[in-house]
Amino acid sequence: MAASNLRPPAAAGRPPALHRGLRTLGALLIVLSAVTPASSVFIIAPGVIGQAGTGAFWSFAAAGAVGVLMAFVYAELSSAYPLTGGEYAIVGRTLGRLPGFVVLGLILITQLLILAVIALGVGTYLGVLVHGLDGPVVAALAVAVATVVAIFDIKVNALVTGVFLAIEMGALLVLSGLGFLHVERPFTDLLAHPVAAADGGGLATTSAGLIAAATAVAIFAYNGYGSAVYFGEETHDAPRAVARTILWALGITVAAELVPITAVLLGAPDLKELLGSDAMMEYFITARGGHALNTVISLAIALAILNAVIAIMLLTARLIFSSGRDGTWTPRIDGALTAIHPRFGTPWIATVVTGALSAAACFLDEKFLLVVTGTSLVAVYAALCLAVIAGRRNGTTAHAQYRMPLFPVAPVAALAALGYVIYQNAKDPEVGRPSLVVTAVVMAVSAGYFALVLRRRGGWELKGGQDGGEAG
Repeated sequence: MAASNLRPPAAAGRPPALHRGLRTLGALLIVLSAVTPASSVFIIAPGVIGQAGTGAFWSFAAAGAVGVLMAFVYAELSSAYPLTGGEYAIVGRTLGRLPGFVVLGLILITQLLILAVIALGVGTYLGVLVHGLDGPVVAALAVAVATVVAIFDIKVNALVTGVFLAIEMGALLVLSGLGFLHVERPFTDLLAHPVAAADGGGLATTSAGLIAAATAVAIFAYNGYGSAVYFGEETHDAPRAVARTILWALGITVAAELVPITAVLLGAPDLKELLGSDAMMEYFITARGGHALNTVISLAIALAILNAVIAIMLLTARLIFSSGRDGTWTPRIDGALTAIHPRFGTPWIATVVTGALSAAACFLDEKFLLVVTGTSLVAVYAALCLAVIAGRRNGTTAHAQYRMPLFPVAPVAALAALGYVIYQNAKDPEVGRPSLVVTAVVMAVSAGYFALVLRRRGGWELKGGQDGGEAG
């Protein structure tokens, strides 16, 4: 290995620094891979359609509006603090260290388990090609592959995720084409006469309540655009580039999901068959393109899911790296987690730890994983809305190079929408309500650790990037 390929060690007295090797396009490719629009269309959208029927169009459109509000919030906060700690580093600097640490606890648990939830989808779609696959084993292997890839240079990962993302977008284009080339009903039916499956196999008008309830699920289908902040310390001109990446990622995500979903709703040969199917997308593709095309698309979705695992592995590893840099654990563990690979400039031990924990989580009960991760995002979103309001009032975000329009409309409206999501989850005894309880428990445990361990030890110091500039 040539000496020129070695990254210089951290200077004495300064925290370890990541290699700044990303431009806006590279960051955008990784972020879109983490969002994984194809996985949302094939895995989350059928649940929304099953609940709201053709009213799912309105659900995804409304969720896109909420996404715009949150993208403004993320963009302004990330422009002020484009740090690899992401949401917790921002909240800690605007609302205080205790709220910041609580957000760290929520994000840490969620990200590690979400990796397992997504990886379990690889076996599902590979099962179309190879029957009898062991889902958890395939998922763990997918996590292991993602771990190895994520250790390489961030520019290499941008290239890898970009190639997989192109395949993913190709699958969505095919899905859109199948629908728009075989339109069975006018677009006005989706707008003015939405219908859903009724008891007895018929169709009934979709109520506004069902559409609103499904919107709570659709919001999560767009999630991930804010993850650009995790690569802030590896992106050139981060205060501007990260904000741009977030806004572009949200726009592309909404288009990449809403367009094919609309195509399916307009082009399904039989709405009763579509809405009553246990495998809606498989039914639609097979009916319009045949079994061979369904097999090809299933393979593309499996690759899209693997791509999402790689992207989420990258940002989760950086979260764990940041937690070590801020002195969250013991000195020995913190030192290991902040180790930078001498050639690739990546947090390689944090990446390995992320992979090991997520691979183990693949063998947990899937319903348990959904309960634990279900509503923590709502709490994090709410904290960010409060953070952007506080940042304007106390001046902690005064240096942000992006300022949202019409402040404080976006955070206030987003808080109202999040309150509605909590209300809908509280009404769901199967997943929603238990998930709210688990979220509250994680917040309480995080607060307890902060008070009983970190505060007694002398505090919790937020470090990194000189608070976000290019010169980190």
